[in-house]
Amino acid sequence: MAEAISTATTRITAPLTILAGPTPLVMPTGGCERPNAMRIAAADNEASLTDRDWSPWGRPEKGWETYEPLITQEIGSACGPESPGFAEALARWQVAHKLPGDGVMSAQTFEALRVLWLRRRPFVQAFSAGVCPPDADEAALVATDKAEAYSGKPVQLQAAALSAYRAMLAAAREEVFEVGANRQLLTIFSGYRAPSDDEARCDRDGGCGTLIRARCSAHRTGTAVDLNLGAAPASRPDSTEDFNRRFQSRTPAYRWMVANAGRFGFTPYPFEPWHWEWAG
Repeated sequence: MAEAISTATTRITAPLTILAGPTPLVMPTGGCERPNAMRIAAADNEASLTDRDWSPWGRPEKGWETYEPLITQEIGSACGPESPGFAEALARWQVAHKLPGDGVMSAQTFEALRVLWLRRRPFVQAFSAGVCPPDADEAALVATDKAEAYSGKPVQLQAAALSAYRAMLAAAREEVFEVGANRQLLTIFSGYRAPSDDEARCDRDGGCGTLIRARCSAHRTGTAVDLNLGAAPASRPDSTEDFNRRFQSRTPAYRWMVANAGRFGFTPYPFEPWHWEWAG
């Protein structure tokens, strides 16, 4: 599926930023359970992690567990989301971003995180003036090797993005047992897509301009990749069903990407765990 830019906080003018490497994760003095002042916030976070009814992307969903790896990395916490240590790290992040430093994962705090993540996407930067970015020069695109594409499906990318992807895949296979053992993990199931192809699909299937399907897609740039993270039982790698996205967010492959993709110039689209964009 393609992400919908209409939900991506357009007209963003802040400069593009991307992590050069993993954010150092900090363990509180005394361990994750010791910041006693944060126990009430921790209890709130533990409850809302799986039980909150909210619509952070414009459609109802339950809890924020799917986004926990990104949040934990962003705030630099080495503690689980149910712990006082996590709440303490979140409070520090909130204060640094001019929010109430209560350590509670509120809708207001998530919106600040969401906008920050979106601002890092080159596609959102290019779209900030409300004009769809130009598509890549197809003559300059490079094809992946068969082993780099999901089930051998033909995929093309800009040369620099493909080079960065190859370095990232090699590192993941070296550093994550599951990725090294299953050569289909982190292979690409969608790279460059011609705007005409997206338009034709929109006209054929309808539903464009929604959260899960866009007329103006980052895939037109030749720098966006959809990566195979596996899928929940009876699902598929690009299913936007909440149970599948939650399943993918728990995988070692995804958690490695959250911690390490910035080393290789890739930044995520948080709603779709499989979608990453090369920022150079």
